Amino acid sequence: MIQAMAQVAVEKKATGIVILDMKNVCSYTDYFLICSGRSTRQAKAIADEIRIQLKQEGVSPMHVEGETRGDWVLMDYLSVVAHIFTPEARDFYRLEVLWKEAPRVETAVS
Repeated sequence: MIQAMAQVAVEKKATGIVILDMKNVCSYTDYFLICSGRSTRQAKAIADEIRIQLKQEGVSPMHVEGETRGDWVLMDYLSVVAHIFTPEARDFYRLEVLWKEAPRVETAVS
């Protein structure tokens, strides 16, 4: 699922795509997908497309937050939590710094 999410992010022109392996760092998820859209509109479009693509595979998020504002959309799929930011929100929350002990995962997306 994490690779599918990352591929959608690439296709929707997300920037700064990072996957963090959270298995040994927290108990509520295995991975974080962190990426940015250039605007709230693009961030929402990335989130929408992730939802559409995964729904076609029979997977729906357990919880979604931030869709209305669009500066930080959080999509909880239990084993993967996607964080889709605008650049300003990403700079403010700095999740990669907050979770710096989590190893980064190389992706096979293009």
